[in-house]
Amino acid sequence: MRIRCWISAGLVLLWCSAAAAQAPATAAERGRYLADAGNCFSCHTRTGGKPYAGGVPFETPFGTLYSTNITPERETGIGAWRVEDLRRALHEGIRADGARLFPAFPYPSYTKITDADIEDLYAFLRTIAPVKSAAPANGWMFSQRWALRVWNALSFEPGRFVANPKQSAQWNRGAYLVEGLGHCGACHTPRDRFMAEIADRAHQGGEMTERLANGKTLRWSAVNLTAASNGLAAWSVDDLTLYLHKGVSRRAGTFGPMNEVIVNSLMKLDAADVRAMAVYLKSLPARGEYAGEPIAPAVVSAGAELYEEHCEECHGESGRGGMFGGPPLAGSAIVQADDPASLLNAILHGPQIPKQVSFGQWETMQAYGEALSDAQIAAVANYVRGSWKNRARAISPEEVARQR
Repeated sequence: MRIRCWISAGLVLLWCSAAAAQAPATAAERGRYLADAGNCFSCHTRTGGKPYAGGVPFETPFGTLYSTNITPERETGIGAWRVEDLRRALHEGIRADGARLFPAFPYPSYTKITDADIEDLYAFLRTIAPVKSAAPANGWMFSQRWALRVWNALSFEPGRFVANPKQSAQWNRGAYLVEGLGHCGACHTPRDRFMAEIADRAHQGGEMTERLANGKTLRWSAVNLTAASNGLAAWSVDDLTLYLHKGVSRRAGTFGPMNEVIVNSLMKLDAADVRAMAVYLKSLPARGEYAGEPIAPAVVSAGAELYEEHCEECHGESGRGGMFGGPPLAGSAIVQADDPASLLNAILHGPQIPKQVSFGQWETMQAYGEALSDAQIAAVANYVRGSWKNRARAISPEEVARQR
């Protein structure tokens, strides 16, 4: 992919020229790649709906917010938008009619995208088949767009990505994708009471809520992406590259909300770009380490028998997993997350693996929600969170019940 970018030292010029050598032939093709990098499809295509026609529900503490139609249909989409309107939406969070966008649309990250990339993205969006489809009405709270002036003044810092001349071209490319188009922090950074990302806790883990087909909701936790022991300390650049590009590495396999990110976005990127993202992520200093007391030995040992009966065959007595068993639990960011939602979802409901991803020789994990009680699932979760040098807080049966 070609990135037309700013001049900020010789390394950036090298980055630009190297990328240009691999450039697709047209602006629309480059824009399609950028849309894949931003995972626009997942957020603007509802289940069973037309591509990019919007209507995807996002559950927030203030109610449900629906994504908009970004096809070039003039009445319900963005067919009347100029490239300047798209640039303003991405860079400032303001749509063509002057109304302010809610930051569920990640313009706090997209503000870093270059003008040239926005031009290419605009060219691609003009090629999408127009669909007349208005998004469902949002709740009353989301009609109060005036409040976004205050929110932006307090929580939004506009500005383009600036390359770091002390870092390699590869690192800068990864930073641009992770912090800008990929908007990884939107899920992996904790938010304050006003739903703004907490800047000094960037990439230390977040949470999200998914609306299920039956109308219910399910909470998920996003892992710490820093080099903390409860983050990516145990991962190599190769491990992370494989996971992001293929959905599976020796450290973990995709499940939950990452399925859409892997399948609809990262799988479609060049291997070099995905590796650049991994290089950048692995450079993040360790932050968000668990500082509380370890789980009491008696609480850990209470789940030992359950682990031996239900988990040890695949994950091993040592918690290291195996080629023909399952991923390691020792050093796992999911296992050690302060918010255990994703760990509990995997135990209760089983990991749902997308058909585009193969876990190879690993056994398929069954759901234990019907086989084990809340107390039993809490016990086995506490066993894995307190064994093999893992450190995390204890989980209660009540937390398990809330995830059912």
